[in-house]
Amino acid sequence: MKITPQAIPDVLLIEPKRFGDDRGFFSEVWKRSALAAQGFTVDFVQDNHSLSREVGVLRGLHFQRPPTSQGKLVRVVRGRILDVAVDIRQGSATYGRHVACELSADAWNQLWVPRGFAHGFMTLEPDSEVLYKVDAEYDPATDGGIAWDDPALGIEWPLPAASPVLSEKDRKAPRLADIAPPFPAGSV
Repeated sequence: MKITPQAIPDVLLIEPKRFGDDRGFFSEVWKRSALAAQGFTVDFVQDNHSLSREVGVLRGLHFQRPPTSQGKLVRVVRGRILDVAVDIRQGSATYGRHVACELSADAWNQLWVPRGFAHGFMTLEPDSEVLYKVDAEYDPATDGGIAWDDPALGIEWPLPAASPVLSEKDRKAPRLADIAPPFPAGSV
């Protein structure tokens, strides 16, 4: 597996090898020992799977506050998305900055979004399916979100002609400047 740090080095693009023949393919998409040999050690506790039927479905920007903050390993098994991680660690040199990567079933790539980041994605193809592993279980008591269109974040979402398809929760999410710091310095 190839690991490539992104513009914010804590966010990692992980590219598993895929072996194909006339039957199809085989891939080890997660192998603890191979990743640990490269310094990546995470204990995952839950797998999540989402289906977004339309192009332009936007899910996020979501996070969980300590003590149940989550790191996520995100991959696409069908379709294509723009995946975004926003640094919300107060005191971080990259606070408020983001990384955006296109993930797709064809590219067979994954994005590691560490604790202390808000995460979201927009579908670029219909019927996109996303799988992601998390290192802490979902906790509604610590669940939070940031507005996907917060101008201070400067995220260039590839919007379709109409506005994105959003949940009610995401439609009402506040701007980063309007919330108490979810990850005070030293909390991650």
